[in-house]
Amino acid sequence: MPGYIEILATVLFAIAIIHTFSVSYFAKLAHRNGPHAGMWHLLSEVEGVFGVWAAVLIVVMALAAGLDPAVDYMETRNFTEPLFVFAIMVVAASRPILQLVSDTVRFIARVAPVQTEVATFFITLSLVPLAGSFITEPAAMTLAALMLKEGFFTRSGNVRFKYLALGVLFVNVSIGGVLTAYAAPPVLMVAQTFGWDSLYMATHFGWKAVVAVIANAVIITMICRKDIKSRAVGTGRGINAPKEPGAEIARPPVPFGVILVHLLFLVGIVLFAHHVAIFLGLLMLFIGYCEAYKHHQDRLMIREGLMVGFFLAGLVILGGLQQWWLQDLLGGMSPTVLYWGATALTAITDNAALTYLGSLVEGTSEIWRYMLVAGAVTGGGLTVIANAPNPAGFSILRGCFPHGAISPKWLLVSALLPTLMAAIMFLLPVQILGSTGL
Repeated sequence: MPGYIEILATVLFAIAIIHTFSVSYFAKLAHRNGPHAGMWHLLSEVEGVFGVWAAVLIVVMALAAGLDPAVDYMETRNFTEPLFVFAIMVVAASRPILQLVSDTVRFIARVAPVQTEVATFFITLSLVPLAGSFITEPAAMTLAALMLKEGFFTRSGNVRFKYLALGVLFVNVSIGGVLTAYAAPPVLMVAQTFGWDSLYMATHFGWKAVVAVIANAVIITMICRKDIKSRAVGTGRGINAPKEPGAEIARPPVPFGVILVHLLFLVGIVLFAHHVAIFLGLLMLFIGYCEAYKHHQDRLMIREGLMVGFFLAGLVILGGLQQWWLQDLLGGMSPTVLYWGATALTAITDNAALTYLGSLVEGTSEIWRYMLVAGAVTGGGLTVIANAPNPAGFSILRGCFPHGAISPKWLLVSALLPTLMAAIMFLLPVQILGSTGL
């Protein structure tokens, strides 16, 4: 039976979920500029939701059980993932890295047999998310979101287009990281326990994810191609565009040497993703290097990265006390029911936490394990809390939406069809072949 602390944590977890679906309401209150506008603005910051309610939990825990148990609980939490997302977001969002990715995308787009703007949009929502299997999902999310913002969102008032693109982005990043065993948080949490290496992921998950990602990107590109061709949704801007909209002189490109140094920092942080002391040390060196060559930089996304890290840390704190109901729930499901259950549960819990709890269930079959992970990554684009990289994209793009807030309801709606495409690819081969293999 759960103790009162577990029950309290579950209640606060539910309140936090409801809060995430209410941020647009608080944003409207903040824009009225009343005496409590600052408080309403705080409550409208979706990145702060879980951190705030996690703080409430720790305070109540300290008052009810004593300070030592509360401190002990905090010290037993693993904050590696929030810290890594913060570090990789700051580095990946730097101007030299963005210029490298943007130039690569534009080169591919120019040789594609379609209009450059259309090809750029397609590549941003397909190849960049798939690159998350190698540079990690948080890095891919950061780069794709910045490219969408700079190239298609900033000057567009077409909200429908933005939500469609956002839904595809979140889903494609969630499933695009499963070609390897280290890039997607829900895979990383169970790969060692299940004995899955990158070859296993590529043959059992990867090819299906590639088909789904490409299909989702093709569909949304076809839907939006007329608006893209007419530049009704495009900005015509790039990473080297003038900082001020009215300026006419383009900024000089970043030298290759600076890009190379930034790339080495990015690779180093990815390689040491499980070693907090090392990748945070690299981040500090990176910030110092950027200060030394600040004429080649834009403002580093330190504030945005910290807010995303705060969000994920709150999720770790609150989610750590949900085992009492989640583990039993998962263990009692058949493989097919588990797939759809994991997809749905991912929308209200972090998919990495979900797969970790599932890995604790004893005596499971290979097909059961496959369905758990496949369902978790399939549902990773439904809400901002479903997948660890989502808050990074949310933080980057929300300013392009009305009132500076992204509606969780419309995000959910826009992600349904891309999620269904992912479900078709992850389930059909199993039904046809009778296994998870090729």
